[in-house]
Amino acid sequence: MLITVSGPAGSGKSTLAASLAEQLDIEHVSGGDVFRELASERGLTPLELNRQAETDDSIDRDLDRRLRAVARERDALVLESRLAGWMAGDHADVRLWLDAPLSVRAERIADREQKTVQTAREETEARAQSEALRYREYYDIDIDDLSIYDLVVNTARWSPAGVRELVLTAVDSYHADADEGKHPVTDVSDEF
Repeated sequence: MLITVSGPAGSGKSTLAASLAEQLDIEHVSGGDVFRELASERGLTPLELNRQAETDDSIDRDLDRRLRAVARERDALVLESRLAGWMAGDHADVRLWLDAPLSVRAERIADREQKTVQTAREETEARAQSEALRYREYYDIDIDDLSIYDLVVNTARWSPAGVRELVLTAVDSYHADADEGKHPVTDVSDEF
């Protein structure tokens, strides 16, 4: 089973994906880990590579190409990244979108990255705007269109364990041959 976990920064993607993979005893691939690997290959820190990505679209495209390849090559996987649902396309069995109010996400990011909540909020808003523009430009993806996702969860409403249990219930009751109602995802081309 290929499960994708998508959502904005601070929504709980990494926490859920790692927990799901452990519970289901399947591999977990993080877009953040793939990004850090890409940075290392280029002899850069992730922050340096992120800055370059703002003016060099080949960086985002390389990351996305790698995520699509992972989705095509593996049958049992939790794939986690902002656009995992889109990158996995129709290879995904279950597509999840996690979200939480910006105030909650900013607090989580501030705690994780040891910065002020205000700074985390400003950076998160700027990043979201920048990414939304790039997704639209590169792939004609409207990040606010959640119609491709099978389940959308506000992670501010449940504990991490509660989110995991909610998702496990959905995964346990998934019918592999029930394509009725599955929203097709336009293939994001590998040709750039």
